[in-house]
Amino acid sequence: MQPENKPFALNDIRVFFFFEKGESVENHQKYMDLAIELAQQGRGRVNPNPLVGAVIVKDEVVIGSGYHEAYGGLHAEPRALAACTQSAAGATLYVTLEPCAHHGKTPPCTEAIIAAKISRVIIGSADPNPLVSGKGIAILRQQGITVITGIREAACQELNAIFFHYIKNKTPYVLMKYAMTLDGKIATYTGKSKWITGEQARTAVHQTRNEYAGIMVGVNTILQDDPELTCRIEGGKSPCRIICDTHLRTPLSSRVVASARKIPTYLATCSGDQRKIKRFEIMGCQIFQVSKDGDHLDLNELMRKLAAVGIDSILLEGGGALNFSALKSGIVNQLHVYLAPKIFGGAAAKTPVEGSGLEDPAEAFQFTDRKIKIFGEDICLEYMKR
Repeated sequence: MQPENKPFALNDIRVFFFFEKGESVENHQKYMDLAIELAQQGRGRVNPNPLVGAVIVKDEVVIGSGYHEAYGGLHAEPRALAACTQSAAGATLYVTLEPCAHHGKTPPCTEAIIAAKISRVIIGSADPNPLVSGKGIAILRQQGITVITGIREAACQELNAIFFHYIKNKTPYVLMKYAMTLDGKIATYTGKSKWITGEQARTAVHQTRNEYAGIMVGVNTILQDDPELTCRIEGGKSPCRIICDTHLRTPLSSRVVASARKIPTYLATCSGDQRKIKRFEIMGCQIFQVSKDGDHLDLNELMRKLAAVGIDSILLEGGGALNFSALKSGIVNQLHVYLAPKIFGGAAAKTPVEGSGLEDPAEAFQFTDRKIKIFGEDICLEYMKR
C-alpha cells in the first residue's frame, strides 16, 4: 500500500512494508522533520558529537521529545523518554541518527529504549562511527523492536555532515568563508576591509563561528588586522583559534595571544625556535610543530593534529595566500562567499584567493550544490566541494 496518487522513492517502498495500516510515508516524514528541527538546537554545543533529535509518538500524539544539548550530556533518546507525558510502552521513537550501543560519557541509548518498551524505532540515518555502525539497529531488532531506516535520510545526513566527515576521515571538516565586493576584492588597495558586508551578513558569520569548533587564519591576518576571532552573538560560544604561522611572526602583544588563557589558541608553525615557543606557551598558547610543504606548513598534517585533540570542524577565514594553499592541499569541504553590492577597484587590491594560481582553467577547483541566502543587501553563495 502506498500514499494515494503520490510517487515515492525506492527507499520508501522498502520501509513502507513495515508501516502499520493507514500510515503514510508523509506522516513519518513529518515527525522526522520535527526531530531534525530539535537536533539543530544543539549546534555549537555538542562537538565533536553528532547533532541528534528524537520524538516519541503514541496514538498519533507526540508524548515526548528531546535533543542532544551539550557534549557529555544526555543523548536525545533518553531526554525524549524523560520528557514523556505518559508511558512510552508501545510507542514509536523517531530519531535522526542510529541509537548508540556502547558506553561512553553516557550509557547506551539502546538500553534506555529497550527498558522503556518502545515497540518501533524509525531512524533517519545510520551512524558511521565504528563503535555504533549497525550495532544499535541489530541490538534493537534482537529485542523484537521493529526498526525502520531511511526516513528523511538525506536531510539527516546533511545535518551531520561535519560529524560524518570527522569520523570517516579523522580530519576536521573545513568551511572556507570570505566576503568580497562585486569586483572580487576583500580589501581596498590600502588594505582596509571594514566593512565589506552589512550587519546582517556579519551576524550570520558570527552564528557560524558559534557552530564550528575552530576558526583558522594566517599570520598575515593577525599582523594586519589584530582580530579577536571570537563569536559576538548573545549566548554564543567562541571557537578555538588556529593561527598558521610558518616562522612564528605572531606578536606576543596581539589580541589572540593576550586572550589565549580564556580561549584555546593554537599556533601551527615550522619553527624550531624553542625560546619563541616558550614565550607563547607562557602566554597560554599551544604550539603545533608541523612539517613544511614547499614554502608553507603542511596543512594536511595540521588537520590530523587538530583532529587528534578533538577539533572536528574549522571555519577558515584566511587571506588570499592561506585560502589558495587550503584549496591546493584539498582540505576545503565547503565554501561560503558573501557578496556585497560594492566595487573597490584597484589592481593591487587584495582578492580572496591568491598564491601562485593555476595555469589552465581545466585545473580549476570545482564546487557544486549551490545555495543562495540573502542578508539585507548582501547575498551568500554556499557550495560543496566537488
